[in-house]
Amino acid sequence: MAAYARVSTDSEEQLTSYEAQVDYYTRFIQDNPDWDFVGVYTDEGISAVNTKRREGFNRMIRDALAGKIDLIVTKSVSRFARNTVDSLTTIRNLKEVGCECFFQKENIMTFDSKGELLITIMSSLAQEESRSISENVTWGQRKRFSDGKVSIPYGQFLGYRKGSDGLPEIVPEEAEIIKRIYREFLAGKSTNAIAAALTNDGVPTPGKKTVWQRATVESILRNEKYKGSALLQKSFTVDFLTKKTKINEGEIPQYYVEDSHPAIIEPWAWAQVQNELERRKNSRKRHRQTSPFSGKIICGDCGDIFGSKTWHSTDRYRRVIWQCNGKFKGDHKCETPHLTEERLKELFLMSLGEYLSDRDGAIERLRYAKKVLTDTDFIDADIANLEEELNAVAAMLRVCIEQNAANTVTEESYRSAHDDLCSRYKEIQTKLATLQKQRDKMNADAITIVGMMFELGELDDLPLTFDEKLWQGTVDHVTIYADERVVFRFKDGKEVKTRL
Repeated sequence: MAAYARVSTDSEEQLTSYEAQVDYYTRFIQDNPDWDFVGVYTDEGISAVNTKRREGFNRMIRDALAGKIDLIVTKSVSRFARNTVDSLTTIRNLKEVGCECFFQKENIMTFDSKGELLITIMSSLAQEESRSISENVTWGQRKRFSDGKVSIPYGQFLGYRKGSDGLPEIVPEEAEIIKRIYREFLAGKSTNAIAAALTNDGVPTPGKKTVWQRATVESILRNEKYKGSALLQKSFTVDFLTKKTKINEGEIPQYYVEDSHPAIIEPWAWAQVQNELERRKNSRKRHRQTSPFSGKIICGDCGDIFGSKTWHSTDRYRRVIWQCNGKFKGDHKCETPHLTEERLKELFLMSLGEYLSDRDGAIERLRYAKKVLTDTDFIDADIANLEEELNAVAAMLRVCIEQNAANTVTEESYRSAHDDLCSRYKEIQTKLATLQKQRDKMNADAITIVGMMFELGELDDLPLTFDEKLWQGTVDHVTIYADERVVFRFKDGKEVKTRL
């Protein structure tokens, strides 16, 4: 004979209950001379919604199926399993090998003729209890979200810890890692290169591991919490039994809370990073290099991007040049010339000088561009109209479904109306998403221009040497042509032409 004991949390009160169960069942079995004590199988601190993660339970079932146990005693059906399917499947498997279960609280013996019916009823009640608990927890979480209360998984999150007031507070040494990631990304490094550098420097990951992955770096770059905001309810639990989660794609409400906690990254810098992420994503070629020039130099002949090449890598004549990646691909031989990093830097300084020949005029142009970009009233009005239309179609869909449920329309009429409304709903959703993306792009561009104004405002005199931060903050891209023309396009749209 064996016993099974389980408690579902690690609280001191529950652990006391757990120890009491083990002690009770040990004496309960050993005190009966007709029983041979196999042992007490236990699980502590584990939920019973399903049996997959319950090592003690699974080991006990394996031993029983192997013929080592004839009778299992446990406190109640809910201690055994809260999932009807798991419970009945396990009990039937045990029954086939001659192993009986005794549930003390309900006084059920599974070999009894009424046992399986009673177990089905009790298991269903236990499962319903789990559902109720899950729904209560979910309601509590969603109430917190709607109140704008931010929750951060501190154990797997870099940069913040739970403060004495229960709100997030910055961890200074971890915040420096976050700032480094953003700084190096804006300086031109790829997410792969940043991950490799952090690994080489022995910087621990958010999960306290030693090897950084590209995806981890990108998730940090995309996370709005680092600018002091929070998008709540990004994912949700689909099934309370399996605990399966999925990304929230509009099935349940989301809440966006601004200034919810201290920011590590300035909002304008965060917006610049989002722009750069989108630009690299849409680039024809993947961004692999670690240089600030990577992905920003475009061939005016074939449209490909320039990549770096090292000449004389092993001798004193070593130098890095940039040339079109498509120069020797296929039948077409690209005619655009190569140029050295030194010459590229010189051309940038010359072009910046021309751009700033009328500094006041340049800053005024930036102010005007920012004003135009932040004037989203016309888009906001269109978005509001579409949202109103979307709500109206949703209400019509509900009426359509209710009419079908009440059998007041024919099936054919219902399907036709339902399909038309669904089609309209999706069409409006697509238009709405396009406008929202356009507005977000305008807002991001405006923030980028603010960053450019800041960089220029900090500049007392033209730099005598190349400055990576200034390059990233002002230049959108550079186009090089076969006739040696070089066109610098700045982030406000102004172009400055020069020659190699």
